[in-house]
Amino acid sequence: MSTIAAISTGQAAGGIGIVRISGENALPIADAVFRAHSGKSLQTLGGYRAALGTVMAGDVAVDEAIATVFRAPKSYTGEDVVELSCHGGLFVTRQVLRAVLQSGAVPAEAGEFTKRAFLNGKLDLTEAEAVMQLIGAQGEQASLAALGALDGLLSQRIAEISANLKAVSAALAAWVDYPDEEIEDLSDETIAKTLDGSTAALEQLISRFDSGRAVLEGVDTAIVGKPNVGKSTLMNLLTGTEKSIVTEIAGTTRDVVEETANVGGITLRLSDTAGLRETTDSVERIGVARARKKIERAALILAVFDASVPLTQEDEALIALCKGKKAVALLNKSDLPQAFGKAALDAAFSHVVCVSAKARTGLDALETAIADILGTADFDPSAATLMNERQLACCRAALQNLQEAKAALDGGLTRDAVNVSIDAAIEDLDTLTGARATESVVNEIFSRFCVGK
Repeated sequence: MSTIAAISTGQAAGGIGIVRISGENALPIADAVFRAHSGKSLQTLGGYRAALGTVMAGDVAVDEAIATVFRAPKSYTGEDVVELSCHGGLFVTRQVLRAVLQSGAVPAEAGEFTKRAFLNGKLDLTEAEAVMQLIGAQGEQASLAALGALDGLLSQRIAEISANLKAVSAALAAWVDYPDEEIEDLSDETIAKTLDGSTAALEQLISRFDSGRAVLEGVDTAIVGKPNVGKSTLMNLLTGTEKSIVTEIAGTTRDVVEETANVGGITLRLSDTAGLRETTDSVERIGVARARKKIERAALILAVFDASVPLTQEDEALIALCKGKKAVALLNKSDLPQAFGKAALDAAFSHVVCVSAKARTGLDALETAIADILGTADFDPSAATLMNERQLACCRAALQNLQEAKAALDGGLTRDAVNVSIDAAIEDLDTLTGARATESVVNEIFSRFCVGK
């Protein structure tokens, strides 16, 4: 394989910039651009050793840097790796990378360092996918869950399920293939117990997926309501910015305004929408149409009502739009004299929260309601968690095959028919961890990574 190189730190100015080199010729290429102050070649250093020196582009000094050597197989990629830590200016870091590439390295593709770690057995697919989840984590729970997956929590759980199924499969195969040998036959009860236990374990993983995804990826959230109920004030309060314009004039927000906010440890991708009402203003009508689309597509709706005025037809229309969706009703302006019939909301929403966006009250109750409706209130980041749709699909396929195996067993079909479904479930689990993943699946997964990781 070629020796690859890339900038592994962010594409922004910082204290340190790191250029990572990995491959069979990592050390000779690093030696071609790095002059250690000690005069020693990097190829003479053992693993986990560092040297201070100067990065050169031909005869021109680029920067002072520290070269850290990692010897195969005890490196992130499982190959020889050298990391050049230079000053973190964008120009300087790019000049260091250019010198490395001119000395024989090739630019790393997106996720190629982690892909090589997978191919060299340093990580399985679930652990590799956890790397990107950890990089993108925007909250404490998301970070802990991703770190748990990187440490192998999901891999270990899948391995346990797979090992139990493989033991049954091996025994059934031996009994079918060698009928004349004195091989102990598994009872139907033993097979059923293994199938039931594995089924329950997969169902538990699947049941946690939605809450886990909310923690790991965040939630598309629409703030909706009629004009002048306080949607923009709520948006600004949750984001801690003056993202949305706030005036007493109804219809100020004419388009969707988007920002992220961390609410109770959950990242909400908020959309402050135009007030829902009938209007002859052509621009405002476009904003209202976009607001309705946001309601249709959002994973969570924060429906805002004005507690200081009676229920209106516009409020009733909003209640109807939220029917059957994950929605929290916010009775805003609760610091003013109350005129709204809260009973209408209690009948339509599972969660109704009284808040005052202006007075900044009711946010704790809102956090609790959001966590409850998303199922994240009892989320345990230390438990094995499915982290994406690919992993979920593998678990669902395995579950279906186990259900078919149990149906075959209960229906009195032959043992080899039962084992066909068990083997299919094992293959699904191996695809999840990468033991049997196709090249196209592997390439697709790592194409989503950033360059340098």
